[in-house]
Amino acid sequence: MATKTKLHPRNQHREGYDFVRLVAQTPELEAFTISNPLGQTTIDFQDVRAVRMLNRALLKTHYNIDFWDIPSGYLCPPIPGRVDYIHYLADLLADSNNQKIPCGRHIKALDIGTGASLVYPLVGQSEYGWSFTGVDIDAGALKSARKICEFNELKITLRRQIEPENIFRGVFEPHDAFHITLCNPPFHASIEQANKGTQRKWRNLGKGHSKKLNFGGQNAELWCPGGEIKFIASMVEQSMEFADQCLWFTSLVSKKDNLRPLYKILGKARVADFKVVEMAQGQKTSRFIAWTYMRKNQRSLFANRAET
Repeated sequence: MATKTKLHPRNQHREGYDFVRLVAQTPELEAFTISNPLGQTTIDFQDVRAVRMLNRALLKTHYNIDFWDIPSGYLCPPIPGRVDYIHYLADLLADSNNQKIPCGRHIKALDIGTGASLVYPLVGQSEYGWSFTGVDIDAGALKSARKICEFNELKITLRRQIEPENIFRGVFEPHDAFHITLCNPPFHASIEQANKGTQRKWRNLGKGHSKKLNFGGQNAELWCPGGEIKFIASMVEQSMEFADQCLWFTSLVSKKDNLRPLYKILGKARVADFKVVEMAQGQKTSRFIAWTYMRKNQRSLFANRAET
């Protein structure tokens, strides 16, 4: 197994996939395993069924999720990268907590666009014991997420966003106090752009042409009018209304070129602080942007308030 040294130090997938262990936990995975040119065990990552089965095995083996599945056509996310986001969020919270990572159900996280897979809440609860609220506009995605919760007897709050143009409005309730929000926004501006991005990805991987969209995905998971920059801009704008109800707002930013305009948007929002956290995963570099309206001396006070 090749070590994925660029993953977060606490990421359980730094050493690659242990297929012997995974197959032992999920025997159905064996039917999807193949050998690469070096004779190493792997799967065909263009096969959505294989990726889904790998995810099921990873979640069971590493995060104690006995049941996991998603309906056909929904985004099947690569687990290691999603896990990295959670670990870096834990580091961000530690910065406001005397460099100690806060664990336990009193830590409240809001997952915008939680999806049918519910991956962020599953990993975040397993690794740090945080309490999650997952939000989505898609009824089918929430039905799938609810099924995962019920089968695994997990306490994860799920809320439906009724208005597609809203992100935080209609989701934040008056009594809510979140330590962190997270989001993997739709980063294409149209379905055509999403298709082109997928073809480019497969070519870069040396896989040639593929009709598949990035391991599946519904429209709302992959694109929105104005793309990623418009979505995050709306997120920043709406976050101002809930400035005193959340410690850190965050979102993944897939395109580095989008950072500069986001800096200007955050400046106009008069945030107290913001930062960009780089994450490297294999050949790909990703990042998330985080902002807060609370000054340093207010942050520990908010954490204590949220705990009660």
